[in-house]
Amino acid sequence: MSAKLYLLPTTLGESEINAVLPSTNNEICSQLKHYIVEDIRTARRFLKKVDKTIDIDSIQFYVLNKHTTAEELSTFLKPLVAGFDMGVLSEAGCPAIADPGADVVRMAQEKNIQVVPLVGPSSIILSLMASGFNGQNFAFNGYLPIQDDERIAMLKKLEKKVYNEQQTQIFIETPYRNMKLVADIVQHCMPNTKLCIATDITLESEYIKTKTNAEWKKGIPDLHKRPCIFLLYK
Repeated sequence: MSAKLYLLPTTLGESEINAVLPSTNNEICSQLKHYIVEDIRTARRFLKKVDKTIDIDSIQFYVLNKHTTAEELSTFLKPLVAGFDMGVLSEAGCPAIADPGADVVRMAQEKNIQVVPLVGPSSIILSLMASGFNGQNFAFNGYLPIQDDERIAMLKKLEKKVYNEQQTQIFIETPYRNMKLVADIVQHCMPNTKLCIATDITLESEYIKTKTNAEWKKGIPDLHKRPCIFLLYK
């Protein structure tokens, strides 16, 4: 049988694995000996949570992050070509979604290697589900610009798409800049435009709330250094 590349979702934080991941995922993790990961330490810790009996030292890890060169990346699929199944692990959530794992998947598709995406938590999808916004027409925009004037211009551009195209706009921010981003949204977007703030998804401290900008202006929760998803709609 041909080797497969498994895309293995991880937890979005310190949530119980059995609460967010199917048992089938755990069974597959227990069998794999080759992984492409963002961070080896995080990957090792996750695999030990999945199955305490896993022999971590027998596993080969390939690190894929912003520092990985194209030359290094080109060697990552050698185990697959040799007939060994591999797994891709993100730092949190689903691999290849707002994640460097997409580069590996593209290479696998080009080599006609079977790619198997497994079920698991995606903060983007879960926040959209709980927002009350349009789930048939939406866009994930990743990080907004860092510079104030560029970020404000982008927010107004996204708000315009909300009204012209009835499209939900989804974006994220570096956790320590969350409060600044929300302040910009409340100040520069229209009062009746709705903002959904979703943070700590699947954790005990989960918070998902949709309000108009005018309502948010009365009080914004402390989002400093908390992983957040932001959604705009009308």
